[in-house]
Amino acid sequence: MSYIEFKDVRKVYHVGEVDITALDGINLSIEQGEFVVIAGASGAGKSTILNILGGMDTATSGEIIVDGSRVDRLNDREMTDYRRFDIGFVFQFYNLVQNLTALENVELATEICRNPLDPRQTLIDVGLGERIDNFPSQLSGGEQQRVAIARALAKNPKLLLCDEPTGALDYVTGKQILLLLQETCRRNRMTTIIITHNLALCPMGDKVFRVNSGRIVSAEVNPHPQDIRTIEW
Repeated sequence: MSYIEFKDVRKVYHVGEVDITALDGINLSIEQGEFVVIAGASGAGKSTILNILGGMDTATSGEIIVDGSRVDRLNDREMTDYRRFDIGFVFQFYNLVQNLTALENVELATEICRNPLDPRQTLIDVGLGERIDNFPSQLSGGEQQRVAIARALAKNPKLLLCDEPTGALDYVTGKQILLLLQETCRRNRMTTIIITHNLALCPMGDKVFRVNSGRIVSAEVNPHPQDIRTIEW
């Protein structure tokens, strides 16, 4: 059994009298420590996959298995613990608390974890050792995203889920963030999943899933992932 498995996962949203199918029988498998890219156009269903995996949404039917446990069968309390202890989320927009410093933003996340990493050292590890006491308004977009990544990493999660993490960044800063994520995954053997609409990023993944109209249209294993520094778009 793979570390993560989706088995015939479907998601239907009921909007008034209309049913909208967001996922139409998704099957995928991911091994522990893999760096995975899920790519597709806006509305393809990739964010729904990430939200269901992260416990922020529920599937209409199908099985979601993570580390041998059926996530789709968790009760409310178990789901809260799953999100709290097992998942680190990095969003397109940084979602930092504006009246807290970078360090305080990271510390806030570690207060709900069983075995967190040291917040100060985590900020140093993402290149923000000189910006620890700065507020978000004093940081660039790339630096704010690094705080958001440090916040997710400091939880010491099993899964790092990244929803268009470079969507609000310029080209150079975006590449720096992707390199940080790629290197963190390799160094910590942390299973990392990035969703993106940018197909040029696919070569950086150990495994690449392309999504269209709620279905996996291709699944590729890349034996030689490309360093993000060598990818242009």
